Amino acid sequence: MSPLLNKSEQVARYLLKIGAVALRPQDPFTWTSGIKSPIYCDNRLTLSFPEVRGYIADAFVETIASTYPDAEVIAGTATAGIPHAAWVADKLNLPMAYIRDKAKGHGKQNQIEGLITPGQKVIVIEDLISTGGSSIKAAQAVQEAGGIPLVVLAIFSYELDRATEAFAAAGVPLQTLSNYTTLIDVALAQGTIADTDVELLQSWRKDPASFGV
Repeated sequence: MSPLLNKSEQVARYLLKIGAVALRPQDPFTWTSGIKSPIYCDNRLTLSFPEVRGYIADAFVETIASTYPDAEVIAGTATAGIPHAAWVADKLNLPMAYIRDKAKGHGKQNQIEGLITPGQKVIVIEDLISTGGSSIKAAQAVQEAGGIPLVVLAIFSYELDRATEAFAAAGVPLQTLSNYTTLIDVALAQGTIADTDVELLQSWRKDPASFGV
């Protein structure tokens, strides 16, 4: 088993352990959009567990050091990506910024807080990838500021086709520490879900809109 896979599995284990991610294939959650989902994810809970948030920060740092060693700025998405970006920037001794979902309506009307100068290579830190829309907007804000978004790095992805297609269309690279497929494998190995749940969970990822209808 590769170190990368070990890392992905460990992140999934942590998320399940602290309740940041929960799987309920037989009793799905309802998203704000009305979509029925067998998975609930709130990675903000990682902030309350020093061991977990430390592991995530170290995993981000290892990924950046090995794959994006020329990174010059770490930028977190508001609000969930901000603390993780701060820890990563501190460990790498790099400048840090954060990106709002839209520009402020007062003052300097900044969308980016902190400094990103033209030509700087930027890592965008996100907590969760669902459809990808907000993360892509953050990367585009970096581009509008003259920066170069090297990648969006996130803790977890639902691996929805819609997100994959959106990132490809925007020309924005995406990399995550863990994902839905790994989570299912870990949950099955731990006995959190049954063998009979796996097909149902996989069907949601392929067609979320039809799940539970």
